[in-house]
Amino acid sequence: MSESAQKDAGTIQVMLQRLNDLRLPKALDLKKKVDRGEKLDNYDIEFLEEVLQDASGAQPLMAKHPELQTLVSKLVSLYSAITTKALENEQKKG
Repeated sequence: MSESAQKDAGTIQVMLQRLNDLRLPKALDLKKKVDRGEKLDNYDIEFLEEVLQDASGAQPLMAKHPELQTLVSKLVSLYSAITTKALENEQKKG
């Protein structure tokens, strides 16, 4: 395995660990929250901004690893559902 491939594999492993341990549980909690009609608080919005920033930085790596495309698509759908519903909740409650 080349040095570049080893670095990619290590980076992907860390990203997947972070996803499993932190990001996915928090995202699922946010989904439940907005589905109950609640608004996102500042902490929730900061979390989503951080995820978006990290995802933007990871795009070149994801482009090199199409085997991750299904996972990435599901995550994009989840975050899209959260933000769409959060916006609806904001508009309803003023």
